Amino acid sequence: MELKLYNQAHRIAGVLATSIRLPSTEEVRRLTISDLAIASGLSDALRDRMREYVAIDPFTVVDPFGDSDDCTYSAVLDKENPNRVVAMIVNKRDSLPQLPWSAMLGERLAKIPMTKEEAKALKHEMMPKEWGNFYPYRRNGRVAGYFMFAFQVCGQR
Repeated sequence: MELKLYNQAHRIAGVLATSIRLPSTEEVRRLTISDLAIASGLSDALRDRMREYVAIDPFTVVDPFGDSDDCTYSAVLDKENPNRVVAMIVNKRDSLPQLPWSAMLGERLAKIPMTKEEAKALKHEMMPKEWGNFYPYRRNGRVAGYFMFAFQVCGQR
């Protein structure tokens, strides 16, 4: 009986994970301080797991929203409440091979692709500070992309 319930719960979770979408700016504005605290804790744990695969620089740099289109943009969301943005990821297109996202995200988190415009709007909503919000990460000594974590949120717009 327990195994049957466990399998059913995982099937439902799989369906929910595929239906997760990027939250609107209004949904992000409605997050409570508890939501932000949970997202912050999840982002800290995510950063620790990411460090097993990449080197994260200790200082932030200018936000990676320049004129060139050599990046892909993603948000990491909490599957329990997809309005909780745990992190934003900007990957350089030439930074292959891909990272083992399923190992880094685990069961609770989902990585959702987004456009540069969606990324800018979401970043501006979560981090109204105009620059210096992203930590570069390196693979083989080269900057491969940038992370912004929920533990950096210093207030909402």
